[in-house]
Amino acid sequence: MEFTDPPVWVTDARYVGGYRVRLRFNDGLEGEIDLSSELHGQVFEPLRDVALFGQLRLHPEYETIVWPNGADLAPEFLYEQVKRAVSDAA
Repeated sequence: MEFTDPPVWVTDARYVGGYRVRLRFNDGLEGEIDLSSELHGQVFEPLRDVALFGQLRLHPEYETIVWPNGADLAPEFLYEQVKRAVSDAA
């Protein structure tokens, strides 16, 4: 994963359904991604419960999405996923 310069952060996050989220970033990039393939490992496996996954929120200090169980994803990773999804849809 490459880090962006200047840095990016999530400015808006909305749960869409299933394991899909719609994200907007500080540079205006916006899109919807499916995170189902990222739910592995001790912290992320509980998020396979759609009810828990749907409780995501935007953390004001971390500037990324977080869940009640302490899981979070780096904004740079999310940015690359959204950028790829937007490119694939074009």
